[in-house]
Amino acid sequence: MMSLKIKYVLFDAANTLIWKPELFPRYIAALEKNGISVDPRDLRRNHKLLSEALKFPDRTSAAFYADFNSEVLLSLGILPREKLLRDIFDACTYLEWNKYEDAVFLDRLDLPMGILSNFNKSLQAHIKGLFGDRFRNIIVSEEVGVAKPAVEFYRGAIQTIGVDPGEILYIGDSLKLDMIPATACGLQAWLIDRDGWFRAIDRRISSFSEIATICNKEL
Repeated sequence: MMSLKIKYVLFDAANTLIWKPELFPRYIAALEKNGISVDPRDLRRNHKLLSEALKFPDRTSAAFYADFNSEVLLSLGILPREKLLRDIFDACTYLEWNKYEDAVFLDRLDLPMGILSNFNKSLQAHIKGLFGDRFRNIIVSEEVGVAKPAVEFYRGAIQTIGVDPGEILYIGDSLKLDMIPATACGLQAWLIDRDGWFRAIDRRISSFSEIATICNKEL
């Protein structure tokens, strides 16, 4: 393929740029409170795979998490009893977002950057608090009125950014929500897979430390 110059880097937000470090420790603690022991890696994997399969609303609720956590528990062979679901919700709700440690490598990129995310309006404040003014555009589904995986969400972002889609590097953590629609819109899409769940994907990185290399290679 011809060599393309990347002019802009666009990121997903949740579980790509930012995450909740306390989520799984607290989830496991809630299970242990109810006399249940699980392999932490099994929990992380099943939680991730169900996040791929089930649609998250821009604003989640107790009812949504009751349904979602029921599916997680069933996938682990655990009956989703009411008290257990309540304990998980109480332990895991309203946790703080933080940026991934490998976000330090973004400082090496002398390129404009932006965010395209299924999220509510609070994302602007979260990102500013964690990253300052590093991101030129923060495009949020709740504000726009359309969400991933709709290609219209991506096309609107491309228009806002004003860069040819073939010159935009897109990084996200989901095959369904990120890789497929971004590629369909002509973006140079790569999957961030820190846990190594998706080894069959060619365009996959395990750390942001690899982005600088992508920006200077033939795409």
